[in-house]
Amino acid sequence: MRIASAHVTSYRSVIDSGSFDIEQDKTILVGINEAGKTALLKAIQSINAPQGTPPIDYLADYPRGNLNDLQRGLVKLEDVKVAEVTFNLDDDDLKLIPPQWNLAARPTLTMHRYLNNVRKYSVSGFPDVPLFGSVRKDLVRLRAHVHSRADSQAALDAIDELAVCSDADSIEGADATKLQEVLAVVLPFVDEDNTTEENRWSRLDAASKISSECTAVVNTLVPKLPLLVYYSTYFTVRPRIDLESLAARQARGDIDEEYDFGNLCLLKLLGFTTAELSELGAGAPTKPVDYVANETSRRNHDEALASHQRKLDDRQYRLNAAGVTLTRDIRRVWGDDTLQLRIIADGQYLKVMVVNDLGVEVELDQRSEGFRWLVSFFVVFRAQAQGDLAGAVLLLDEPGLSLHALKQQEFRKTISLLAEGNQIIYTTHSPFMVGSDELGFVRVVEMISHEQGTRVHTRLQVDDPRSIFPLQAALGYELAQGMFSQKKNLVCEGVTDMFYLTAVNDAAEADGAIALKGSPAIIPAGTASKVAYFCTIYVSQNLNVVALLDSDNAGNMAASQDSMVALLQKKSILRTGDFIDPLIRGAEIEDLFRTTLAGVAKSLGWDSVATIQSDSGRPVISILQQEHGKAVSKWKLAKAFTSWLRDNGYSSLGNDERTSWEKLAAAINKAF
Repeated sequence: MRIASAHVTSYRSVIDSGSFDIEQDKTILVGINEAGKTALLKAIQSINAPQGTPPIDYLADYPRGNLNDLQRGLVKLEDVKVAEVTFNLDDDDLKLIPPQWNLAARPTLTMHRYLNNVRKYSVSGFPDVPLFGSVRKDLVRLRAHVHSRADSQAALDAIDELAVCSDADSIEGADATKLQEVLAVVLPFVDEDNTTEENRWSRLDAASKISSECTAVVNTLVPKLPLLVYYSTYFTVRPRIDLESLAARQARGDIDEEYDFGNLCLLKLLGFTTAELSELGAGAPTKPVDYVANETSRRNHDEALASHQRKLDDRQYRLNAAGVTLTRDIRRVWGDDTLQLRIIADGQYLKVMVVNDLGVEVELDQRSEGFRWLVSFFVVFRAQAQGDLAGAVLLLDEPGLSLHALKQQEFRKTISLLAEGNQIIYTTHSPFMVGSDELGFVRVVEMISHEQGTRVHTRLQVDDPRSIFPLQAALGYELAQGMFSQKKNLVCEGVTDMFYLTAVNDAAEADGAIALKGSPAIIPAGTASKVAYFCTIYVSQNLNVVALLDSDNAGNMAASQDSMVALLQKKSILRTGDFIDPLIRGAEIEDLFRTTLAGVAKSLGWDSVATIQSDSGRPVISILQQEHGKAVSKWKLAKAFTSWLRDNGYSSLGNDERTSWEKLAAAINKAF
């Protein structure tokens, strides 16, 4: 079960975030400081937080500007919805659905959390609970049939008791139970040779059970909800924990939720309380003065000593097991199969040590900040998930915030590896935590004013340009870094062209089809007129360059520029229209995949399937813009196509589309 969408309202800085989709693997919430990214994660976590997570506190968590409405009784806690999260059911969940439901679409489960900490649910795709009005005719005809049977007065009276239920009443709860009781009384009077009445009784019986069946399925699904584990950079495991001091502060109730959280998670992971480890660190029981003379005293001391030694062994085994588990986690994502983590109890101190390939032990704080972050993350994650990482959703707040820019880029790979087994939502305002190939995973978070509160956008046309600066910077950095790093460079017109080329090339490569050889850099020039300038720069650096231009007027003008003709051989200036059959005048890169894009556009609310099919000689973008006007966004269409291709694979493209792509890829390879 994974999150499909989320919606946060009336929580801290969030008045109404709007509903936003969550990607199946990784979703990135991007926004400036104080935009409300942390509030979104905290609200989402409340849907199914780990045990011990503080509940929602209306004094701290309800928007402060509206608090008087609560205090004056104008708004009730139980009426204020804080978070709404919709989950897609996986194949194992669907096995819990009764086969007789015969559902047409995959159902979803939505959980709602309210300000009074009550959690409710709703479902989509489940059978509708029938109304008494829908079965009234069957009840009347069943009564008529029963009336013809001898000694049936009791059954008739039972049916007549249902007359108090109006046609608008749902068949659920006590009313459904009453209908089942009536049917049980009536059954002996139904002629088993009368197929019509047998089927009628069965229909009524099924209608009486739908509500209870739905409730039973939901009651089975709710315990299977994934745990939502929140992790902040502040939750750091300290390399040396003073057990005696921590135990004393716990006894006084003087715990710092942020400073001590990582340490307490480590102890929880080990399965010890602070007091237990502190007591073991105090040493063995002292031998009594009458040990030799008093047999009872000697026996008690020996038993206490043996018990103490057993506890020491138990402690050592648990420390060793935890070290092995964390070592396995770290190696999987850090890429160093020689490192080892050891957790050591030394008197009143619990230490986390790192062993390198030479066997040298150093304390955790002597390793890089990124390494400490990863160790702390796995400690907190395993402690909150109670050792079961499978299926948990990770809510990471500003991961890698204090790292060097290049190290943040490495963390992106770490997060992607984690996303293979766990759905991840993370926040950032760093351009180095968003790759140019990850723009489809981004949700922009902004807060224009406190009256409007935090909003989440799935588009890039936001009110505050600062909100998308990390995306612009990420794209600019990737382009700058990649400009002269590749021997082969394919220059295209725009960013959306790059999206199509990258997405289809990756999908074709994964499917074993014809793809671009040598991993050429795909560089968007911005417009067709700028392609010549980019090509000039690359050629001057003795790099191989191929230009891909649309077959529209702008592309024609760019292809005929004197500088372009002088720079590149004819075979190195490619036109999209040359790879499309039948010919489309003014073809753009979208026309390579026009059949699939027609369906993708329809899913976005731009239904032009019929026109695209009938008017095969006109560019698909031209058709969409004519029929749907300014609502059509090439960016949104490219993003949706990328998601569709990622979910369905290269083989789901049409035969003509695959042929067009393979011709284009072969021509690019030949030109290089």
